Parts: sequence; structure tokens; C-alpha cells
Amino acid sequence: MAASSSSSSSLAVVVVVAAVALVAGGGAAVAQLCEEYYDCTCPDAYDIVRRVLIDAHRSDARIFASLIRLHFHDCFVQGCDASLLLDSVPGMPSEKTSPPNNNSARGFPVVDDVKAALEDACPGVVSCADILALAAEISVELSGGPGWGVLLGRLDGKTSDFNGSLNLPAPTDNLTVLRQKFAALNLNDVDLVALSGTRITSPANSISVLPSCPPELTTTTIMRNAGGHTFGRVQCQFVTDRLYNFSNTGRPDPTMDAAYRSFLSQRCPPNGPPAALNDLDPTTPDTFDNHYYTNIEVNRGFLQSDQELKSAPEATGTTAPIVDRFATSQAAFFRSFAQSMINMGNLSPVTDPSLGEVRTNCRRVN
Repeated sequence: MAASSSSSSSLAVVVVVAAVALVAGGGAAVAQLCEEYYDCTCPDAYDIVRRVLIDAHRSDARIFASLIRLHFHDCFVQGCDASLLLDSVPGMPSEKTSPPNNNSARGFPVVDDVKAALEDACPGVVSCADILALAAEISVELSGGPGWGVLLGRLDGKTSDFNGSLNLPAPTDNLTVLRQKFAALNLNDVDLVALSGTRITSPANSISVLPSCPPELTTTTIMRNAGGHTFGRVQCQFVTDRLYNFSNTGRPDPTMDAAYRSFLSQRCPPNGPPAALNDLDPTTPDTFDNHYYTNIEVNRGFLQSDQELKSAPEATGTTAPIVDRFATSQAAFFRSFAQSMINMGNLSPVTDPSLGEVRTNCRRVN
């Protein structure tokens, strides 16, 4: 099911079919995800998802970033199986309630709306896991980013992995830890750098304190971000250590640009509310572009895990050259981001009907 061609800025990535090795019950089974999976059973699935997302965006400008992040947080915990969407039941706490997701992951009601619309059109056909994959691509494309052929055919898992969600990439992770977490899923350094912008957005309910951007920090070369960070907001608690007590030294992070540090200190004073929100991109918060990387190039990455991609000693010869390439070429970033989203979407999909299902309600198993 190909992405819509309505966005002139989208770069189409042609991927017709991908073989996915699935190991289940001690035996190996080969399944395939493909773009055309619903062409006969629910031919309007893509357009239905797109229509619901456009409608949701009218009342929630942050929803596109939130949906991209849901796909990331789902795939990184026991694969792309919609386990993140399950509510808690006795004996199985939800991934939603784990510290990386609680009061942070958002957009679940919109997923419910998409599912309801699809059930009206094609009952029992489109999985919740595929809804997350489609919603992520559509969210990027509608925000000016690249389009790609979304591989489909995942089933929904029947379990939630609370403990696994505790190991999601964190905004305070150093580069060594980030590379280890990605490598554990057979994702490489290009995937890490390209997908870094999808790892954190704002919590669902927080106080918003957004002082006006000072004149010296209003140019697009300074304050724009890309990836998921183009869209989102972040709580002050994720940057205060960098501003005032980096690595328990009682001093700020020496890699942070001094003017940018002064700007963030106004937004996040030492005794300010930890849940206060900050636009990651106050200049163009709803545009998907490559300026996340140009910020990192000049030591203006908001999160420690952002700046580590360029400034950590280990970055030389690993992630730093990739940051450089994306900063100088938006087209290169778009191509890599699209391919990395496909790679992430192939993480352990459930395709064996004995192990998965098409949920009628994304919040619970059938």
C-alpha cells in the first residue's frame, strides 16, 4: 500500500516485499510482509488512516509526533506487535504504565478512532500493529517528510512486556548504551542517528512554560530540529542535569553551546517545575526537516542523547560522520530515515496465526 503522492516533498522509497524470519515454538517459519497486503481485503485502509489522522491534527498539533513515537516504542519492545497498546489486566501490567511511557506516550485515543473506522469498513481485517506502522508513515509525510512503502501483514501480539519497556532508549543514555540497545535489535549506527528524533516527545499532561525565543536564537540554523524532535516537546527534567549538574559535577555540560545553555536556563530555572514543556523546535515545530542535525553540529542538541551522537569520544568514526552527512543533505537524511523506519518496522513481526490475532479493540486481546 504505497504512500500518498500528494506531498511534493516526499521521497518515495520503493520496497515491494521483505522476507522476515520468524522463529516460533523451536521451528523456523518464513513469513512475508508486503505493501499490497490489504489491497483485496481492505483496499481503502491507507486512506482511512490518513483521513482520521488529518481530522485529529485539527485539534492536536502534536499528534503526528506522538504517533511516530508510539510505533518506535512498540517495535523496540518484543517487536512490532502492538503490545504497547494493551491496557493492564491482572497478571499483565501494561507497557503504557512503565516509567518510559507513563504520562509520556500519547495518542492512544486516536489509534482507537483509526481502529473503529477500519472496523466499520473492513471488520476484523487490519491489525493494530499495522495501524501503528501506517500512522507513523502518514504522520511523517503529512509533516513534510519522506514517504515510503509501508510493509504490512503483521498480527497483534497477545502479551505486554512491562519489564522489556524499561530498557527503551532513554534521553540520558550515553552513546555506548544507545549503540548497544540498537545493535541488540540488529539496527546499525545509521538507524540510530536517523531514528534518534523519534525517541522522545512531550508527556500527555504537563505544565507549559515557553518564554519567547531570544533574538540570537531565532534563526533556522540554530533552533530547528528534525526527526521526531521536529514536532515534540520535552519536560525540563530531562535537561536540568545538563544545565546545572552534569554527571554530578555541579557544573553544566561542557559540550553545550553557552548561548543555548543561557536560553534553556530561562526556560528551565533550577527550582522551576520539572514538568514544564519546551518546544524542541520553537521556530518550525510542525515541520519535518534535517535541522536537528545542524543543531547538533553546533552543540545545540537539547538532550544528552542527542549531543552524544556528535560529541561523545566514541562518535568519531561511528555516528558523527552520519550526523555530518545528514546536516549537509536533507535528501540523504530523508532516504536514510525512510529505510530505517522500514528496518524498525521489521522487528520481530508476528505473522503466525497461532501466536497472534487481529484485535477488534487495540486495548485488549480478543
